[in-house]
Amino acid sequence: MQVREKITKETGKEPAIEEIAKELEVEPEEIAFSLDAIQDPVSLQEPAYNDGTDNIYVMDQVKDNKNTDELWAEKITIIEAMKKLNDKEKLIINKRFFDGRTQMEVADEIGISQAQVSRLEKSAIERIKRIWK
Repeated sequence: MQVREKITKETGKEPAIEEIAKELEVEPEEIAFSLDAIQDPVSLQEPAYNDGTDNIYVMDQVKDNKNTDELWAEKITIIEAMKKLNDKEKLIINKRFFDGRTQMEVADEIGISQAQVSRLEKSAIERIKRIWK
């Protein structure tokens, strides 16, 4: 904050993160993290906009498509189902569906044929479906 104030006084304008980082001889990311860390938290119940009749709150402006209740429940179910697979099935499912590899790539990586990968993948998916129901 002292360097920020010093640069502001010298130049008459708010310094860029890169300027502060250069002065302190640190990476710009460290400055960005530090500045974020000293910000006061904002309540989700705080009005973000008021048109005179209705308030729009911060929570109305924030949307999290990644962590919905449905996705959270599905993720837990998948994690629990994966625990029931054997090590080779887990490896194949992880490489195929979470790492985005083809059956041929998985076969080459773990040293089995593509047909075996296909058979083990199908078996694992069937087991997961049974567990999911």
